[in-house]
Amino acid sequence: MSVESARMVFDAREALADFFAVDDSARIILTSGATESINLALFGLLGSGDRVVTTTMEHNSVLRPLHALQDRGVVVEKVSADPSGTIAAADIIAACRKPTRLVVMTHCSNVTGSVQPVEQVAAYCRDNDILLLVDAAQSAGLLPISLRESGIDLLATAGHKGLMGPPGVGVLYVKPGLQLEPLIYGGTGTLSQSGAQPAEMPERFESGTLNTPGIAGLLAGVQYLNEIGLASVREHEQSLLQLLLDGLGSLDDVAIYGSSDVANHGGAVSFNCKNFDPAEIGFRLDNEYDIMVRVGLHCAPDAHRTIGSFPRGTVRVSPGYYNSTDDIEKLVDALGQITR
Repeated sequence: MSVESARMVFDAREALADFFAVDDSARIILTSGATESINLALFGLLGSGDRVVTTTMEHNSVLRPLHALQDRGVVVEKVSADPSGTIAAADIIAACRKPTRLVVMTHCSNVTGSVQPVEQVAAYCRDNDILLLVDAAQSAGLLPISLRESGIDLLATAGHKGLMGPPGVGVLYVKPGLQLEPLIYGGTGTLSQSGAQPAEMPERFESGTLNTPGIAGLLAGVQYLNEIGLASVREHEQSLLQLLLDGLGSLDDVAIYGSSDVANHGGAVSFNCKNFDPAEIGFRLDNEYDIMVRVGLHCAPDAHRTIGSFPRGTVRVSPGYYNSTDDIEKLVDALGQITR
């Protein structure tokens, strides 16, 4: 059974490597989620005197580690997005005119759904010997990501969102030749006679007991995505997104944040209703209509400052592959009843 379990973990690593166009599956590290992946990348790479460029659209899984690293002498510069939550590649490039070790940016905002110009930034970073860490928690499984020629050096993502796995599992890709310090030291099942952490990938970063049930679920999710195809997922979710944006736009006193262009939208939609706290909208949708949304700051306070919804935050709805047009119509109807 141990051999079968280890084989399943290897199969999951191979499937993820294929999914993200990675030549060596040993560069795929399995973690507890995107938060651990980002912490491993940042704390494993950065030291006193390093300069980091990031953005105002980042999740706290980026902002808080960087805040802690500033106390250790890391210099952090934030590039502001426009009011729709979109970052200009030129602004990031301009911020990198000073010597920069790392750029950290989200691929897709968890607040506005804005898809960011990762490709342009990656090309610049590659040409100027700057490392790039991409938070793909909101985009993996929705937007195609090829790491073979992208110029992305580190990519972190969660398993429980677009990859359709269960909670408690995540991924960190580390490009060949890039050395990180481990975040956690301990048993790896290899070289047990040595007091030093193994140098080999991926064991160097996978101390302790792996979440094998979660990894099995992640493997099933990736296999399922391969069966139905990312294009089908994207087409379905874009149709729901357009229906949602049109429906929200038809309601009086509803303010929508972010881009109205579904081609440049990852799926999460934030809005507010005039004269209502977002928490009340979320409670009433759940209590009276059995509709689940998220409310508040969504662990991204700078993003809400950028789009003008701080400190109350917004109501956020995220149509997924298993939602239907009927779901969207019921949500819009429920909001109409509440606001009237």
